[in-house]
Amino acid sequence: MIVWSIANQKGGVGKTTTTITLAGLLSEKNKRVLLIDTDPHASLTTYLNYDSEQLPRTLFDLFQLQAINRDTVKPLILKTEYKNLDLLPSHMSLATLDRAMGNRGGMGLMLKKTLACLEEEYDYALIDCPPILGVMMVNALAASNRILIPVQTEFLAMKGLERMVRTLQIMQKSRASAFKVCIVPTMYDKRTRASLETLQELKVRYPDQVWTSAVPIDTKFRDASLKHMPPSYYAKNCRGVFAYKTLLSYLERLEQDER
Repeated sequence: MIVWSIANQKGGVGKTTTTITLAGLLSEKNKRVLLIDTDPHASLTTYLNYDSEQLPRTLFDLFQLQAINRDTVKPLILKTEYKNLDLLPSHMSLATLDRAMGNRGGMGLMLKKTLACLEEEYDYALIDCPPILGVMMVNALAASNRILIPVQTEFLAMKGLERMVRTLQIMQKSRASAFKVCIVPTMYDKRTRASLETLQELKVRYPDQVWTSAVPIDTKFRDASLKHMPPSYYAKNCRGVFAYKTLLSYLERLEQDER
C-alpha cells in the first residue's frame, strides 16, 4: 500500500481538493483507495456527502480501541458512492485528542498500525490532514510514504510552507529515513504577478521538492464539491483535472523509480 498525506499548516490551500481529485483519478485506474479524514472540521467527510455528526462510528473511535486489527478497524470504514473509494470519516471530537490522550504512549502511531492491518485491502491510502500540528498530523506523517504539500501561489502561503518544512525537520530527528516531500503549487493564475513570482520562488527555494507545474484556479472544483463528486467524475476534461492527472503521473513515476 502506498500512503500519501496531504498536509500544510495553512488552511485554504487546496488540501481536500488535492486529496479527493487524486483519489478519484486513482479509482478510475481501478486502484483501491482508502481516504482518511483526520481534520476535525470533517471537510473530506462532508465532501463525500456524509454528515459526521450522524455517523455511529468515526476515526475518533479508532483511538478508543483496545486492539488494532482488521476486525476492529473494518467497521469504522464507510463505502462511498464511487467504485474503489472507501472513507475513514472524521468527527469534531478529534479536536479533543491532544488534550485527552496526547501524552498516552503510542498515540502517534495509531494510523500506521491501522494501515498495516489493511495492507492487502487497498492499493493507496490518502490522508487529508488538519492545518495544525497535533496528534492527528503526527499520526498522518508517521504513516506516510510521501507528504504532498499543496501551496497556494501567493506570498502569504509561503509562510505556511515554511512552518510545514520546520515541522518535518523536527519530526525527522526521530525517523531513520528522510521524509519524501512533493510541494504542489495550487490556485495558480498566470494572469497575476503574485502567482508568477510565487511559483518561481518555490522552484528556486525548493528545487528538489517542488512539482514544476501547477494546478490552476478552476471553478469546476467548487461545482464538483457542491455535487459531492470527485472532480474527475464531475468534469473530467476541465483544466484543473488535467493538471492533477499530470501530477498523478509524476507521483506514480516517483513511486516506481524508488521501488
